[in-house]
Amino acid sequence: MQTEVTFTASDGTTLPGVLTAPTGVTGPGPALVMIYEAFGMTDEMRRVAHDLAADGYTVLIPDLFARGPIKPICVARAMRTAQRGEGRELDDLEAARRWLAELPDVDGDRIGTIGFCLGGSFALLLARTGRYKVSAPFYSGRIDLPRSCPVVASYGGRDITTRGYPELLEARLEAMDVPHDVVTYPEAGHSFFTRTSGMTGSLVARSPLHAEYHAPSAADAHRRIVAFFREHLG
Repeated sequence: MQTEVTFTASDGTTLPGVLTAPTGVTGPGPALVMIYEAFGMTDEMRRVAHDLAADGYTVLIPDLFARGPIKPICVARAMRTAQRGEGRELDDLEAARRWLAELPDVDGDRIGTIGFCLGGSFALLLARTGRYKVSAPFYSGRIDLPRSCPVVASYGGRDITTRGYPELLEARLEAMDVPHDVVTYPEAGHSFFTRTSGMTGSLVARSPLHAEYHAPSAADAHRRIVAFFREHLG
């Protein structure tokens, strides 16, 4: 079941989000804070949340672009926060996590995070906080990790924007002795896990990011992240 919800940010602002709950699950269970890609709250992000809920996870997608009427400014501000590692979007994500943890069907001690593109960078930033049991970034930017929860990360080998980072991330996680599963899919590009339709999809597919859906890689990545979640969230 997918519903529109609201939660209160630390400054008192009411922010919207989308909550997707699994069916046929009784008692408090594991949950995920999901951070969307730069396109925002699309039908494709809702579909991904549905798929994760079908695997037994309550999924909250907070709308980080809801504070301003001009979306490109919101995107640029979020990108700046991701680069700096501090900013209002991270505060809003923490408010979303706290709201999610208080739901009667959610075990507040079993919350993970998953993010795509811009959201992947946020997922890694959240991995440093000590508040999440697991993080699943997809094609994230380069994030410094002084510490981390377990990480299952996925990248496309044809994506020039992340080239070299998966190896650095894996080496860092190994050095910290953090459980991890970092995979680069050689035939996939950026955004291989989701479908981008219309002219935008055609343009990004022809870009150096090779950003288009790649079904075999997406299917394997889904299998991996669910297995990793089962191990670290239950």
